[in-house]
Amino acid sequence: MESYQKLLLENKAWAQERVTDNPEYFQRLAKLQAPEFLWIGCSDSRVPANEITGTQPGEIFVHRNVANLVVNTDVNLLAVLDYAVTHLKVKHVIVCGHYGCGGVKAASTQTDFKPVLNMWLRNIKDVMRVHRDELNGITDEDARVDRLVELNVREQVMNLAKTTIIQRAWKNEQRPHLHGWVYGLSDGLIKPVFEMPAGTHIDPLYEYENL
Repeated sequence: MESYQKLLLENKAWAQERVTDNPEYFQRLAKLQAPEFLWIGCSDSRVPANEITGTQPGEIFVHRNVANLVVNTDVNLLAVLDYAVTHLKVKHVIVCGHYGCGGVKAASTQTDFKPVLNMWLRNIKDVMRVHRDELNGITDEDARVDRLVELNVREQVMNLAKTTIIQRAWKNEQRPHLHGWVYGLSDGLIKPVFEMPAGTHIDPLYEYENL
């Protein structure tokens, strides 16, 4: 049996189990999507949003990319953010990184990963530049990368707050609350590292008045 065929068999077993527990399970899901949360996480296969938060299908809207970045030119991310905030009316947006992130580790080196990855990882290098003094003061390499993971999450939450999507929702509806979390691969626990309640003021350079 090919590996992909096993996925299809597991899907059938999973669907049957859901129907056995609740015959109307899929009919309910097909008619309604009203998540309270938007999750912006890393593409790493070890960090599945639903499983580590104990949420069910329909409860959390998910976007994932390498190193959980919020890039102001990423139309994919912005489309997800706009849909979740403006149309689904989510109350919370969570940026969740994880310790041991390969993308963060790669960005902390001077290795050439070829054009596309270099372009993407440059966003993390910018985080390193902003926090250079703090990071250089950490002598242990693993601890330094762990701290960069936390700082990267913080900066991505700040990038969310710089968007008119978030600022407009803050002004008109006093939501969503922004959260920066880091997941521990070694213990399975989530550590909150940064919060921005709705209406938090940021550098006026990034604040818009005519929303």
